[in-house]
Amino acid sequence: MPNIIEKSARGRASYSPGTRRVLWSLPGVISVVRRHAPSIVFASLLVCSAVASAALDANARDDIAERAGELARTHTLLVAVNGETVIERGYRGHRTRETVNIKSLSKTWIATLVGAAIDRGVIESADQPVAELLGDRVPADVDPRVREITVGQLLSMQSGLERTSGGNYGAWVASDNWVANALRRPFVAEPGGRMLYSTGNSHLLSAALTQATGRSTLAVMRDWLGEPLGIAIPPWTRDPQGIYFGGNEMGLTPAALLAFAEMIRRDGRVDGEQVVSKDWIEASWQPRTKSVYTGDAYGYGWFTTELAGVTAHYGRGYGGQVLFVVPAKQLSVVITSDPTPPSNGSYFQQQAALVERIIEAI
Repeated sequence: MPNIIEKSARGRASYSPGTRRVLWSLPGVISVVRRHAPSIVFASLLVCSAVASAALDANARDDIAERAGELARTHTLLVAVNGETVIERGYRGHRTRETVNIKSLSKTWIATLVGAAIDRGVIESADQPVAELLGDRVPADVDPRVREITVGQLLSMQSGLERTSGGNYGAWVASDNWVANALRRPFVAEPGGRMLYSTGNSHLLSAALTQATGRSTLAVMRDWLGEPLGIAIPPWTRDPQGIYFGGNEMGLTPAALLAFAEMIRRDGRVDGEQVVSKDWIEASWQPRTKSVYTGDAYGYGWFTTELAGVTAHYGRGYGGQVLFVVPAKQLSVVITSDPTPPSNGSYFQQQAALVERIIEAI
């Protein structure tokens, strides 16, 4: 029986036994060839490349790739326009198919996983108190206001609890119970008040997902996101109770990040499958508070800003791990970077300027 390999519009090849054909499918391009016709396969790939590059002319692509390389910390750059990867470049020996630590960009993935749980009825809504999901993981001696904190307030960094990030981060991850430690922190604002960016909020969501599903966050993420996206999700750091870290340390390839960004850009769909609802994506992008550092709006795990006159949504991790989704331009951008130098806002501004250049070139 023949064997079929399909390459979809998002660029993932899937294999299923049963035929000896190779099917490459892109908008307006379908080529079916037999296994013993490699020259025809190569010709098909050249046509696919021509379709993909049409969104940006060669000079623009070269200029953008060169500018990315001029940023001292850039490791990889991937750009997709109209569903096609038009730039895929590695710098300083790095590759787009190697796993990297995406740092706090993990928060955007956890937020999307929460949305998938709400879509499935595993979590009632963003208004559900997280204490209902955490059950006996909530210490008896916490401030009563802890029981008022909703899933949505954790997603938007409005729990009101003292931050576990910044100067508090080291002591928090050195504690013997990250969930209890985060919940026992004093309130420095009321639930639903000002934004207090805290990795502990995202970790509480990972714990809530674990309790609600009876499975690890890794297992759920592989099923609900990894499988439909066709990407590998390796294990990452866990807390002393075995709960996967909810806001940091995920390891993914830049290519996987682009697949995720493209799924979000396409209203949560991949090859006709609804991975996460369009309603959830729209709710995630709704401004609920704003960053005290950049002034950019923040929703459920996503920042929103304006670049080159259009709305851009982005997730961001320490040291320059970023992905942008620009719906008006059918654009997704992934940049990974060297996280070892001290992090500062100027490098992110350089990345944003690069994305503006891409937008202007489309």
